[in-house]
Amino acid sequence: MDYTHLGRTGLRVSRLCLGTMNFGPETSEEDSHAIMDKAIEYGINFFDTANVYGWGENKGRTEEIVGSWFGQGGERRERVVLATKLYGDMAEWPNNGKLSALNIRRACEASLRRLNTDYIDLYQFHHVDRDTPWEEIWQAVDVLVAQGKILYAGSSNFAGWHIVQANEAAARRNSLGLVSEQSIYNLLTRDVEREVVPVCEHYGLGLIPWSPLQGGLLAGVLKKEQKGSRRTTGRAKQALKKNRKAITAYETFCGELGSEPADVGLAWLLHQPVVTAPIVGPRTMDQLDGALRALDVTLDEAALDRLDEIFPEYQTAPEDYAW
Repeated sequence: MDYTHLGRTGLRVSRLCLGTMNFGPETSEEDSHAIMDKAIEYGINFFDTANVYGWGENKGRTEEIVGSWFGQGGERRERVVLATKLYGDMAEWPNNGKLSALNIRRACEASLRRLNTDYIDLYQFHHVDRDTPWEEIWQAVDVLVAQGKILYAGSSNFAGWHIVQANEAAARRNSLGLVSEQSIYNLLTRDVEREVVPVCEHYGLGLIPWSPLQGGLLAGVLKKEQKGSRRTTGRAKQALKKNRKAITAYETFCGELGSEPADVGLAWLLHQPVVTAPIVGPRTMDQLDGALRALDVTLDEAALDRLDEIFPEYQTAPEDYAW
């Protein structure tokens, strides 16, 4: 396993991040524990979760599963860089969601209990809160840092200008500010290249892509359909119809490279300088095993150029219209 620094920090994390969103809703507690054990065995030390995972009436369940795994001991907690998130409403009552100082305090305490730990390495804002001033948010974060309950703060699903707002407000307080941004990013969805990637590079944020294979559309979906092992429905079916020509060219090119489409999709992200670690969210052990293959895929300049032809990159918005 290769490791890199999380943005401009001294914190070293694995080049793949274990996403836990399926733990509980899709994967049993026993199987989730086995997947986390195997991830550690593979050298993956970066785990991502959120307080709302488990969803619906089971919000918090995923954090509980991670916490029960930590409770087994064996230096499990000590070996993990733990990231979780807050923002979504955890109860139908005022101040049980978003980023008020009150909810930041309550949400952190609740996550610590569920996760069976006394600190969170990376505490992420799951969405921007347009109603709460950054001065209030950073005041609450600084208290948690001083108490040793969190070490770093990150964002998720932020626009570029939100990151600017956040880090300029932090700078006025002499605070560290955001050190990472978690966004959807893959060969099919490259919107972050307009502004988020440039602002991450400017402020030294590590980019943590979620949905690196666009819900399986970059994981050999056409080949699987032909074999009858996958039936695409709903929004995925519409997205496949819209992008079938590009996906067909992509799978053909992956065949020429001698690599599986899923491996190429992850490897492409790992070749992007701003990317810290794509999030892989396995439901099964086989899916975790498969994700590791991407670490062995090297894409030369010609291959990267061909992928840009199939899935065109964005020009960065701040400069693509100006000289």
